[in-house]
Amino acid sequence: QVQLVESGGGLVQAGGSLNLSCVASGKIFSVLVMGWYRQSPGNQREFVATITSGGSANYAGSVEGRFNVFIDEAKNSVSLQMNSLKPEDTAVYYCYAYISRQAGPFAFDYWGQGTQVTVSS
Repeated sequence: QVQLVESGGGLVQAGGSLNLSCVASGKIFSVLVMGWYRQSPGNQREFVATITSGGSANYAGSVEGRFNVFIDEAKNSVSLQMNSLKPEDTAVYYCYAYISRQAGPFAFDYWGQGTQVTVSS
């Protein structure tokens, strides 16, 4: 089994910063992609940012220039530095990983339990 554990959520004022972290553990052969999605009440889960093991990052347009995603392959971890936070960034943030558990072409999606980020105006 593979587990993703997030940390770092909380309450912050608009304009402030937060850093989220996520560590993958378990039977892992190779972490291919890690990243973050978020879901606010009444809305579907949406893409925030992902990064490949090679360091290629992608961001949602709503966060580009404010958020930065980093991967540490040695630690099977990903972090999300969130700056200039806005009330509309309030959501549960979920860690995501695309991981292969053995050599070969097979890899699967894994999700964390989520961590709440609340930005007050």
